[in-house]
Amino acid sequence: MDPRSQVLLRNIELFTGKLVLAGLPADQLLDQLPDGQGWSWHAGEYAELTQRFAERCVYSTQLPSVEYSAAVLFLPKSRELTEYLLQELAAKIPSGSLFLVGEKRAGAERAAKQLATLGRTRKIDSARHCQLWQCDVTSKPQVPDLDAARKVFVVESEGQALEVHSLPGVFSHGRLDLGTQLLLECLEDLPAGHYLDFGCGAGVVGSFLKKRYPNAEVSLLDVDAFAVRSSQLTLAANQLTALTIAGDGIHAAPKQLAAIISNPPFHQGVHTQYETTETLLREAAEHLQPGGELRIVANSFLKYPPLIEQHLGPCTVLAERNGFKVYRAVRRE
Repeated sequence: MDPRSQVLLRNIELFTGKLVLAGLPADQLLDQLPDGQGWSWHAGEYAELTQRFAERCVYSTQLPSVEYSAAVLFLPKSRELTEYLLQELAAKIPSGSLFLVGEKRAGAERAAKQLATLGRTRKIDSARHCQLWQCDVTSKPQVPDLDAARKVFVVESEGQALEVHSLPGVFSHGRLDLGTQLLLECLEDLPAGHYLDFGCGAGVVGSFLKKRYPNAEVSLLDVDAFAVRSSQLTLAANQLTALTIAGDGIHAAPKQLAAIISNPPFHQGVHTQYETTETLLREAAEHLQPGGELRIVANSFLKYPPLIEQHLGPCTVLAERNGFKVYRAVRRE
């Protein structure tokens, strides 16, 4: 069981009544909290939870308009997302406690200061390298406007401009990262067909694909509900039409793709995470048509070329700058 869940269960007497657990891990916690409801924005964890706890978990960027007796926030990585989630949860508990649980190294004490703006706050427990905080909400906020929390910025590439809409918690929130900037310079001469922006974030790559190849079918896939919503906002702001997919990894992608274009993740929370990208490289060929291409950008120190060549075909470097490389490989016929 996740150590954060273990800390909650050490104090289970505090968690009674109609309880919402926001960002909960995909473990057995809900077994121990029969009145608990889960709120997840991670498609993979949501899928696991619903297999075991049907109809006790939602996948969304906003909590359904139901009042709860208490709420628990499992600390996310982003400070801005933490702020939004605390406001959203506090607005849904008219009288009661808002709890925060997170790893110390993930910034639990920093987040506790954000929690303290809502009422009297105290540390309940510290164990398993985690902290549990409780706040008696005394200044109930209005339900926050998620769209108002977005950051809007313009990206220009190869003579085209894109208005990007980024929500809290989305990768490179409010700015274009250097890796994606390099990748945008390597979108020319793609084979005709269906393109996938894998790990789409705010939808920058997928939207530029649709701009440059207006007759192509384009799909954008991400595990995070806030990223999927950001991509939808970006597409709409630029009068572009593409399919957005909430899914945990390449297995959720369509088949017979002409190209997979990606700035794939390798960090998740405070932990280094390579599994999503390595699975993409191992299984990309199953989703590409013969002659279909994979183009990804990655930190230069990551040893992806041998994995690409093992599972897809010869790997070439299309561009290199600022510690990033863009790799290209074509599926063998």
